[in-house]
Amino acid sequence: MPSFISGANITDLCGELEKKTAVDPKLYEKYQVKRGLRNSDGTGVIAGITNICNVHGYLLNEGEMEPIPGQLIYRGYNINDLVGNVEAENRYGYEETVFLLLFGHLPNKQELSHFNTYISLKRDLPNGFVEDMILKAPSKNIMNKLARSVLALYSYDDSCENKSLESEMRTAVSLIAKLPVIMANAYQVKRRVFDNQSMIMHPINYEENTAQCILSLLRPDRQYTEDEAQMLDRLLMIQAEHGGGNNSTFTCRVLTSSGTDPYSAYSSAICSLKGPRHGGANIQVINMLDNFKANIRNWEDEGEVADYMRKTLNKETNDHSGLIYGMGHAVYTVSDPRAVLLKKKAFELAKGREIEAEFRLLETIERLTPEVFKEVKGSSKPMCANVDMYSGLVYRMLGIPDELFTPLFAVARMGGWAAHRMEELLTGNRIIRPAYKPVAKEHEYIKLDERA
Repeated sequence: MPSFISGANITDLCGELEKKTAVDPKLYEKYQVKRGLRNSDGTGVIAGITNICNVHGYLLNEGEMEPIPGQLIYRGYNINDLVGNVEAENRYGYEETVFLLLFGHLPNKQELSHFNTYISLKRDLPNGFVEDMILKAPSKNIMNKLARSVLALYSYDDSCENKSLESEMRTAVSLIAKLPVIMANAYQVKRRVFDNQSMIMHPINYEENTAQCILSLLRPDRQYTEDEAQMLDRLLMIQAEHGGGNNSTFTCRVLTSSGTDPYSAYSSAICSLKGPRHGGANIQVINMLDNFKANIRNWEDEGEVADYMRKTLNKETNDHSGLIYGMGHAVYTVSDPRAVLLKKKAFELAKGREIEAEFRLLETIERLTPEVFKEVKGSSKPMCANVDMYSGLVYRMLGIPDELFTPLFAVARMGGWAAHRMEELLTGNRIIRPAYKPVAKEHEYIKLDERA
């Protein structure tokens, strides 16, 4: 029996589709269309107002961009102060950060204690969920399983269409609690089904916070050090939120503006983060680092490293994209505060260990990139390392498998997504609907018997 979607037939149809769909790039300039909702200077088109987060990387001085050290501010609190004070008091900060994002103020001791307890008690998945939604439908991609699982939780919630703020908050905190457990279970099932390895699924320890819970569920012996758990906690803190304009958060707000349920909005954010242009960047840095390690004999020879970077920028090495992954950001110019914090903490933990040499190679790449980029590309645009430059290697140092790098990003960002959904529900009051300029020509209808 002939198949419509096989062989030359579908190839010809897709080729014709390309011709019919392709848009002349000159039309974007002609109609002043801001592709990707970005201005010509790379800044974002203002699409909303938020009280949640300020991502600050430059000043506009008489219409010209003036680079400054980056700032990341959650609800008015600088991320350096949030992390610095948590470290000074030798405690964990992710749950406190989520509370701040959700409720708009820093919790007192009693509020934080109650919030921590509530999250711990909400980690349990519904009866039969692991078997029906994860074991019976395994996925090679954990992000895929996270998105499907969040969407599936709709069916287990009797209040899934309740739009009250209280119901929305309960759903959000429940998902913040459950995502690490879904991620760990999905990974273990993936190991058994696709990797032919043992599947080890631990019960939940309700005494553990989010960072501890993740390490405990992933490690066969459940053992971890305080330094390791606090390192992961810092990563979760700095990745919890990054403004309303990043792709996944904006996706969440777009769906929220339509009036859809929270599970649909949050699963869409996960699907957005899954994209390699968004949440998958740390994997690209790790792959690039592996390539550099394999092809540079002396990692401490800056001349040799620079030579290989030139080849990379000229699309001769690595993945032939011509990119140095982990460098550059849409907003930050002089520095990404997340990368600065992460790098400092990572070097402290890596000191004296074998992996320290890999961190130093990344640091060399970071330091040399602006100069080599200017030499090869002729551009002196300000460029700094972004958080992805070091996050992947930190995950490796913690023994976290590569396929969980982006899912961990989703686990961290769930608090930020929830805060923005609440804000959209409270203040948006209008469906988000930008316009597209139609350029297709009109055609007269051709009767079926007269078509070629």
